[in-house]
Amino acid sequence: MPPIVIRHDNCEATILPEVGFNCVAFRVWIDGEAIDVIDSAPEFLEGEGRPSGNGIPILFPFPNRIEHGKFSWEGKDYQLPLTPGHPHALHGFVLNRPWRVTRQGENAVIGEWQLSVDAPELAPHWPTDCRIEVRYAIKEQVLRCDIRIINPDDQPMPWGFGTHAYFKLPLGASGSVEHCLIQAPAHKQWELNECIPTGTISDVPPEKDIRTGAYVSRTPMDDVLTDLRPTGNMLECVILDEQAGIEVIQACDPEFRELVVYTPPGRDAVCMEPYTCVTNAINLQQQGIDAGWQTLEPGGMYETWIEMTARRLIV
Repeated sequence: MPPIVIRHDNCEATILPEVGFNCVAFRVWIDGEAIDVIDSAPEFLEGEGRPSGNGIPILFPFPNRIEHGKFSWEGKDYQLPLTPGHPHALHGFVLNRPWRVTRQGENAVIGEWQLSVDAPELAPHWPTDCRIEVRYAIKEQVLRCDIRIINPDDQPMPWGFGTHAYFKLPLGASGSVEHCLIQAPAHKQWELNECIPTGTISDVPPEKDIRTGAYVSRTPMDDVLTDLRPTGNMLECVILDEQAGIEVIQACDPEFRELVVYTPPGRDAVCMEPYTCVTNAINLQQQGIDAGWQTLEPGGMYETWIEMTARRLIV
């Protein structure tokens, strides 16, 4: 299936159903200037490049890593396929696989993926069947993603979810990476050992503190932040281009409890990744650590959402 472009007035988004229902582009015209919010390599549209390194990868039924791909569930041991080049299983099952488009309109599209239907060869590696439905809709200067996690099985379904959006820097032609800031209301972080949480949570150190804004170029990060404190009924992360006078706001359901912030080396981009659980949560939870891992009863459904807005900076 070719890329799907959805449009409304002064913005458009491009989704690749064949590659994880990845939203590879979100473009907004502000005062006549085209602002590309999402960072993707041009060749990714042609089917080349890493699905985990472009656009907005969708991470399900687990985000980030499961250590060595091993876990136990209901007395049974499981071994996930390891991600090539890594000692662990990364980013779930859905980000590099074709999805089915169930509905499409001018400004919205819905995609669906189910383990038993779309990747039956992976079914022995997960305790139950699992299903995810994502709706992308665009209106004015907002791209909204509505997510439904569904248990089609007759047993309780273990799951975690996240997204891995790459935001392009700078935000405007007159901007510069050196004058781009990131901000998120994260007060603590998970201690990591080679990207795997130890189970210890501590205060965010000053060099990683982005609560009041920090310059991306001076704040290299690959960190799992937590103790996120929403404003009202949403959690907001902000990317601000001082010189261009443009900001991008990623708002999401306050039920998201972890935020991975990643500044990919040698690339003018930053990742702000909301997760429902921490890395390796399925193993941490069974050690008695509150890692955010969830189960969904047979026939149950969990709904959540994420929005992105690009706009002229309000001063």
